[in-house]
Order: sequence, then structure tokens, then C-alpha cells
Amino acid sequence: MSAAEKETRAALHVASHPLIQHKLGLMREAACPSAEFRRLLGEIAMLLCYEVTRDLPVEQVPIETPLEPMMAPRIAGRKLVLAPVLRAGLGMLDGMLALLPAARVAHVGIYRNPTTLEAVEYYFKAPADVAERLVLVLDPMLATANSAVAAVERFKARGCRQIRFVCLLASPEGIRHFHEAHPDVPLWTAAVDRALDDHGYIRPGLGDAGDRIFGTA
Repeated sequence: MSAAEKETRAALHVASHPLIQHKLGLMREAACPSAEFRRLLGEIAMLLCYEVTRDLPVEQVPIETPLEPMMAPRIAGRKLVLAPVLRAGLGMLDGMLALLPAARVAHVGIYRNPTTLEAVEYYFKAPADVAERLVLVLDPMLATANSAVAAVERFKARGCRQIRFVCLLASPEGIRHFHEAHPDVPLWTAAVDRALDDHGYIRPGLGDAGDRIFGTA
């Protein structure tokens, strides 16, 4: 294995927890209605949040229990920024906020040109001090990775150096493209599927995540 391959593997985290895999299997079914799809995505996002934040730094602070004083752990540093890529990334936001209710929220508006598959940005809004915070970029599907690459580039242009990307499904092609563009940004996903088809969709996948979240298929 080459050094580059080892680095890519180190930067890729596949969450194989049985609960995540069970819920993902339910989401893949074509008969899964939008309401159920949204609920399952929120639950998986919450479980992925647990995985992606397991190494956050903590500090000891003095507190008073009902019985005596003690030093208790608290997450150190500034609050995180959750950055859903519009529109499908919004489906992951509430699940993440359930565990990180004090997090700041940025929004990145990017759509995929259906002909060229290139990313087109139309909106960006983030906290003024985003460069001083850990940013979790959220998008259910890492297919061609064009949108993911563009979103991360936007945050790097604002001075961000602590960025993590979180998705539901990834393709091998998307992972390669993402890590070629951003080898310093680790990636968390629930599954790596077989390949992309000629239209840039992940196979076997689950269809268009945005359409299934919002019932617009």
C-alpha cells in the first residue's frame, strides 16, 4: 500500500455500528415514504455526530454536586459550526443539533449542474468567527464529490483549518476526488457503495436524497 493510500484510509471513517447499518437499510428501500426517510436520516445523523465528535478536547471545571464539589469534564473551546450543504444537508441538521444544541449553523447553497455534474454555488452564510471553530460540513451523498469539494474550498477561503465532512453514503470515486482536493480533511460516512453510474448517481445507493427528504421526486 502506498503512502497516499494509507493517508486516504486514515482520513476515511466508516461508521459500521449495527444501528446505523439497520436504519440505512430501511432508508434504501424504494417504498420508504418521505416522512420515514427524514426520521431515519435524522437518527443516523445523530449517531454519526457521536462518531465524528468522539475526540473533541475536554477541560475540567469545578462544579457542585448535591453531595460535594468535584472537577467535571466539559467540552473545551468555541462551539462547533454545523454546515449543511443545501438542500439535502438540511436533512442531517436536526439530528446533529439534538446532540450539539449550542452549535452555530452555517449554510452553503450548492447545486449540481445536471449536464456537467459540476458544482454551482448560489448562497453562503457563516458565523463571522467561523475560522476559529471546528466546522462539520454535512451532505448525505458524496457522489462525484464536486459539491463537497466546493463547499470545503469555501470554508478554507474564510480561513477555516478545522474541517470535517460527514455524509450518509459515499462512492469510491467521490472519496478519491475529495481526498485529492482536500487530503487534510477527514471524512465520515455510514457506507461506501459500489460505484457511480453514467448519471453520477451512487449505486446501489438510495436515489436522490434531496428528493426523498422533501418528497419532490
